[in-house]
Amino acid sequence: MNFDQVNIPGKLLPANYLQLGLAAQRSKQRSFKELLEKRKLPVNGWPDVQIEELVHKLATLDSNNFPHKVGMGEREARIACKLVARRHYNFGHGIGRSGDLLEAQPKAAGSTLLARLTNALILDLMRGIGLPSCAGCFLVPMCTGMTISLCLLTLSKRRPGAKYVLWSRIDQKSCFKAITAAGLVPVIIPCQVQDDALHTNITSFGEKIKVLGVQNILCLYTTTSCFAPRNSDDIYEVSKLSQQWGIPHLVNNAYGLQSADIVRQLERIHRVGRIDYFVQSTDKNLLVPVGGAIVASFDESLLHNVANSYPGRASGSQSLDVLMTLLSLGLNGFQSLIQQQNENFIYLKENLKKFAKSHGEVVIETRLNFISLAITLSTIAADQMESITQLGSMLHQRGVSGTRVVVPGQIKTIDGHEFLDFGSHRNDLKVPYLTVASALGTTRNEIDKFFDIFSKCWIQLGQHKNDNQNFNLPKSTDNELH
Repeated sequence: MNFDQVNIPGKLLPANYLQLGLAAQRSKQRSFKELLEKRKLPVNGWPDVQIEELVHKLATLDSNNFPHKVGMGEREARIACKLVARRHYNFGHGIGRSGDLLEAQPKAAGSTLLARLTNALILDLMRGIGLPSCAGCFLVPMCTGMTISLCLLTLSKRRPGAKYVLWSRIDQKSCFKAITAAGLVPVIIPCQVQDDALHTNITSFGEKIKVLGVQNILCLYTTTSCFAPRNSDDIYEVSKLSQQWGIPHLVNNAYGLQSADIVRQLERIHRVGRIDYFVQSTDKNLLVPVGGAIVASFDESLLHNVANSYPGRASGSQSLDVLMTLLSLGLNGFQSLIQQQNENFIYLKENLKKFAKSHGEVVIETRLNFISLAITLSTIAADQMESITQLGSMLHQRGVSGTRVVVPGQIKTIDGHEFLDFGSHRNDLKVPYLTVASALGTTRNEIDKFFDIFSKCWIQLGQHKNDNQNFNLPKSTDNELH
């Protein structure tokens, strides 16, 4: 309600008291007006009450929330459980229309406004952190892997005769399955190994293009941030190949928005090479629940092709999560998180090197990986290979999640394709290692606790080895390792 338009008698409330309240209301209304008209991310985050008030106002614009509604269709956003309705703020229509994620819905003005405002704020954020050339983006309510599949299917419409996807190997299942799920043929480009760090094999990309033929290749598919000791792909050089041969280039930028270095690379590439789409995860970069991804491009027309490829309507839950999070953080809040991530990564790396030196191990040097680190486990392997996976179990049982123990000899078959030494991004792993990351949202306190637990596990592991005792700990599951 806008109290400015209501004549409230003095008998109900003294005029001077009313004016104090109205002044506060006007300030909030101005912030709503500015957000909707300018579609810019607030510099400073909003309080929760103000965010919820905006969301409730948007929800009232959807037909299922009209007080006079008479729903006679087969889909009227009816919600049986009041807990579910409350969880979604009475949004029930989803976003887009059948066959187009970006189209407006006649029944759902509020949901449409929610989705479009969210996309506008994401774009403003991306431009504000170093991607001013980004022409557009939109949120897809699917995980990163499925969103990459959607991009590949979109490219297939433009290049119907092409079936090969040249993919720089990264041992993460969803990255690979995104290709096979789209019914395409993956061509795995092995990484180059230099001092145990992994780099993009640009020469192999060029050779495969010549062998397979430009007309048969759907796209070049690269990945930025990933599990050490793999570096970010050299997207700069791959983009130049893409430009040279006229082949689309798709970048899996799942973690990349939190890295200033990767953002700078993307912006630089716009001027010298070619990237058709770059896809980022919402949970990793915006700290919301899993389930959404952002498709971005330097060519806005390419985005409409992806939106038109989406079958059916889409869930509005991800848009709601992202909108509320962005308003809560504001531009300053997000930039503060990025700064914190950068500082904590340096802190983690310095302390991991100290730990490695004191235990006869090495932190593998990966200059182009700004989130993940790998420490060798060679001294454990020298005595008892069995102990290595037990280290992963010991950490996990003590509350340390996200670390990965990678050992030689692991074989994984994904959709008929066999990967030797899976998890290491290569076929000839010699020394086992442990990966640990400092991603967006990681705190200094968590890093300190990790080293306290890691040190105790290492000591305990050594004591058991010296006593020649068998561990009663379960071995790491495949999910813990990979």
